[in-house]
Amino acid sequence: MSAFLIFTRLATKDPERLAAYGAKARDAAPGHTMKALIRYGETEVLEGDSAEGVMMLEFPSMEAARQFYFSDKYQEAKQLRDAGADYQVLLVEGLA
Repeated sequence: MSAFLIFTRLATKDPERLAAYGAKARDAAPGHTMKALIRYGETEVLEGDSAEGVMMLEFPSMEAARQFYFSDKYQEAKQLRDAGADYQVLLVEGLA
């Protein structure tokens, strides 16, 4: 069953570290089966708190998404993300 990692950027703190995160996160992708469905396009908040942007990655399963997220390479990138911006990250199981 498919699964989705949804990254919601709430507020940027350090644009340089956030840019470095993007490069490191891309380096963590090889070897993981995933597809970017949303990549920080234009957003309009209809309800709830504001967000600067959203990224959504599709994985073949919850376990595949966890393997990417908790991989050493992504966790290294995450340190830059945490220094560069406030995020909310959700792992959501799909329907098929």
